[in-house]
Amino acid sequence: MIIASLHQQSPLLSVSEWVQGTPVNIDQLSGKVVLVEIFQVNCPGCFLYSLPQAIHLHQQYAAQGMVVLGVATAFEDFDKNTLENLVRLVNGGEVVGETLNTLKQQGQLTNGCLPYRIAFPVAMDRLVKRQGDVTIEAIQTFIAAKLPDFNQYPADSQHKLQQHVRQYLEALDYHAETFERFQLQGTPSHILIDKQGVLRACEFGAYPNLEAQILTLLRE
Repeated sequence: MIIASLHQQSPLLSVSEWVQGTPVNIDQLSGKVVLVEIFQVNCPGCFLYSLPQAIHLHQQYAAQGMVVLGVATAFEDFDKNTLENLVRLVNGGEVVGETLNTLKQQGQLTNGCLPYRIAFPVAMDRLVKRQGDVTIEAIQTFIAAKLPDFNQYPADSQHKLQQHVRQYLEALDYHAETFERFQLQGTPSHILIDKQGVLRACEFGAYPNLEAQILTLLRE
């Protein structure tokens, strides 16, 4: 698997199905600034903050050469972060799980559904059923993404961390290919690619400088 590196050509998205919009990938968007919003259906913060922000950016900058793509992924809660629930979300604004509970408590729903629609193409990450034992390579890749200074840890600490990571990975039902290609830490995550297809940012959680960085890339 090709792993993403900042300031290198971005790997392609790996999706199982496009549920909204024309199927497209990063190599087909040369000359465009591309924002990929990675979210989970069962992720309240994605719907409170990142998806509304992405919709705003799409509305503001699509005419200037920016493309927003949404990719729903799953690294947990595999019973809720499903293709079926994504289709219900896109087609009717239906939300589930903790997203439903949180948005309802905060008065963010209209007749039990989102008061806005996602206005850009949306796909489901490709989920692959885990088979066989977790390899040492998978453990090392996971640790490298989370702890770049891992090799500086004492030997006994390294061993304990490797065992914890092995147990974590063994407990997962699936692995999500786009999520892993970009070594994401969670959702929401924001992947920003310049007009030449080079990965310029890959951020988890709040990203206050996102709009300013998009404007910089649009001017390049």
